[in-house]
Amino acid sequence: MIVTTTENVIGYRVVQVKGQVFGVVVRSRGLAGNIMAALRSIIGGEITEYTSLLEEARRHAIDRMVKNANIAGANAVVMMRFDSSEMGQTMSEIVAYGTAVVVEKI
Repeated sequence: MIVTTTENVIGYRVVQVKGQVFGVVVRSRGLAGNIMAALRSIIGGEITEYTSLLEEARRHAIDRMVKNANIAGANAVVMMRFDSSEMGQTMSEIVAYGTAVVVEKI
């Protein structure tokens, strides 16, 4: 599956548009991770507990989006984007979305 943030894939042409696809993940850091993150926020700098949580959530969201694109019969997703939001004070929602298409080599 080709996944790109651009409208076109170099060397390919879009022959069919299948529609919008997305993958959603809602994650929460455990109590210990929240305590460590709170302590790090006092000191300053990168909060690695949240960085790794968001990296993993983004990968998981992309995997779900690709699965939905496969179900739709696509072999590529173009114009892929991420969106995120907070749910309460302990949860993050990550959405990967794009347009599922069928491409063929030029």
